[in-house]
Amino acid sequence: MTSDPAAPDIRPTLSVIVPTYREAANVPMLFARLQATLAGLPWEMIVVDDDSPDGTANVAFEIARRDPRLRCLRRVNRSGLAGAVIEGWLASSADFVAVIDGDLQHDEAILPQMYAALAERRGDLSIGTRVADPKTAAGLSPARQKLSNLGAWFFRRVAGAAVSDPMSGFFMLRRETVTQLAPRLSPEGFKILVDVVLSSGGRLKTVEVPYVFRPRQAGESKLSPLVGIDFLGLVVHHATGGLLPIRFVLFALIGAIGLLVHLLVLTGLIERLGPQDFDDAQIAATIAAMASNFLLNNELTYRAYRYRGLGMVGGFALFALLCSVGAIANYNIAAWLFQRQSVWWVAGLAGALIGVVWNYAASNTFVWRRRRVG
Repeated sequence: MTSDPAAPDIRPTLSVIVPTYREAANVPMLFARLQATLAGLPWEMIVVDDDSPDGTANVAFEIARRDPRLRCLRRVNRSGLAGAVIEGWLASSADFVAVIDGDLQHDEAILPQMYAALAERRGDLSIGTRVADPKTAAGLSPARQKLSNLGAWFFRRVAGAAVSDPMSGFFMLRRETVTQLAPRLSPEGFKILVDVVLSSGGRLKTVEVPYVFRPRQAGESKLSPLVGIDFLGLVVHHATGGLLPIRFVLFALIGAIGLLVHLLVLTGLIERLGPQDFDDAQIAATIAAMASNFLLNNELTYRAYRYRGLGMVGGFALFALLCSVGAIANYNIAAWLFQRQSVWWVAGLAGALIGVVWNYAASNTFVWRRRRVG
């Protein structure tokens, strides 16, 4: 790839932030598309790579040697889409900053429209809104489309913000807005737009630009079905005025899923084995719930420090041991309160709260602590 002779040698007015993981094949294609789309506009593309094992950062650095409009930040011992976006924003000196995925699913052709909306002061936040095109293959699977629609419906009613696609990862805003919001944004999770809108207190005037979501070309998505839990965690965090940390909210939501797993496994075993084997069924259900909680927390709540491979065996053993202590504390506190108050639901709720707080603190301090660096 050769440098475009019209490449500007002045400060860019637009920085396009591209968070990447395993996107080595896509980075050159996206850069070439931005060259065509943003011709005549002072711009730059900032790749923020989470130390991809496929050499994504090296590909970006090679292009940057020939064209100063591409910069790359390689993050070592740090990961997560939201954190990558925030770091990219803070590395920019442009007047406007955009976020676009590196998987080529977002239509870069609407960037000039998004830019014009902000430059002409028609809005403070320009969002690329995904729409369906019956003539083409949809980029969103039916399941993800339903999740997106549900998220939009829930967001409008809880946040009161008129954003039709709050789960979009394609948007643009002024850098001065980023400077004001950055201290309040969470570096964890996937849905950075949700955090931006909620952290602004609904003060940002939004402009939506529709586009057709493309199928993924290559690379590895940062998203999974757990994105719905991440979305709920952000909403609850902001609904409590930031009183409940996002990580605690995620931990508690996953605990609720674990309770459901426990009841389903227990019910299935009782129906199969009979009530006379309740003790064995209860033990099996407890282990299943702990395993569910460990796997989900490892993938979402503590994704940046997650265990991999055989390390998951030791991680689960430690998690189960510490959660057993929490279960004992839950039982003893609930029994003690019930003997004195005789209000079963108060005693049960108090025991459950003590249990989840203990499990969360123990997980932070012991289970995933050794995964942290710095």
